[in-house]
Amino acid sequence: MAAAGFFFSLTALVILIQLATSLNSCLAATPVHHSGRSTRFIRTSCQTTLHPNLCFTTFAPYATRIRGSPRSLATTALSLALNTTRFATKSVASLSKRHGLKRREAAALRDCVQEVGDSVDELKDSITKLGLPSAGGSDFRRRMSDIQTWVSAALTNDDTCMDGLSGKSVNRILKTRVRRRVVKVAHLTSIALAFVNRYAAAATHK
Repeated sequence: MAAAGFFFSLTALVILIQLATSLNSCLAATPVHHSGRSTRFIRTSCQTTLHPNLCFTTFAPYATRIRGSPRSLATTALSLALNTTRFATKSVASLSKRHGLKRREAAALRDCVQEVGDSVDELKDSITKLGLPSAGGSDFRRRMSDIQTWVSAALTNDDTCMDGLSGKSVNRILKTRVRRRVVKVAHLTSIALAFVNRYAAAATHK
C-alpha cells in the first residue's frame, strides 16, 4: 500500500511538472501587450529624438492607439507634453507661495510659472490646430509652420525658466525640485517637436 501510494504521488508530481512546463511555454509564446508593428513604429520614431529611452517608455503604452500614424503620434506627444506642463505649472506655483522664500527666490519662481504657463497655451493651440481637418498645399504648410513655431516657443520658455533658476540666489534644494519638473516638461516638449517635424515632412512629401 505504501509503495502504491508513493508511486501515485510520484506520478501526480510528474503530471504537475508537465502541466507547469506547458503553461510556461504558452505564456512565453503569448505576445505582450506592446509587441508588434505598432511598437516597432514607436521604437523607430523615438530613435530620431534627443531622448529615445524616455520617449519609448512614455509612448509604448499608446502604441495600439497610435497604430503607426505620424499624425497620431504627434498629437499624442503634444497631449502628454501639455498634461505634464500643466502639472509642472501648478507644482511650481505652489512652491512659489511657500513661506520663508527669499525675495529673489519668489521672483524667480513667479517668472518660471509665467514662462511654463505660456507653454501651456502654446501647446493647447498646437493641439487644436493639428486636430483640424487635413488640408493640402499651402494651407497645410502654413498650419504646420504655426504649430512648429508654438512648440519651439514652448521649449524656449522651459529653458528660460531653468536659466532663471541657475543663479546662486535660489536655494539648491528648491532649485533641484523645480528643475526636476521642468526638465521633464522640456524633454517631452522636445520629443513632441521632433514628431511634429516628422509628420510635417512626411505629409508634405506625399
